[in-house]
Amino acid sequence: MAKKKAKKSGDMLVISSKIKAKLKKSGCNTAGDALNGLNNYVYWLLDQAATRAKENGRKTVRAHDFLA
Repeated sequence: MAKKKAKKSGDMLVISSKIKAKLKKSGCNTAGDALNGLNNYVYWLLDQAATRAKENGRKTVRAHDFLA
């Protein structure tokens, strides 16, 4: 399945300080656009999981909906 470009959204779902700390611990710096890119990817993952749950007749998103 091809990835669709994620919609840009105003609400940040990721915690920047935690993301930056994890990357720093891995020996990496964080670019200015990295957090927005990750946030957009999280939105895309949530949309995909919700779609999969609905396609399976559920209103509840489960862990395996993210692994499809």
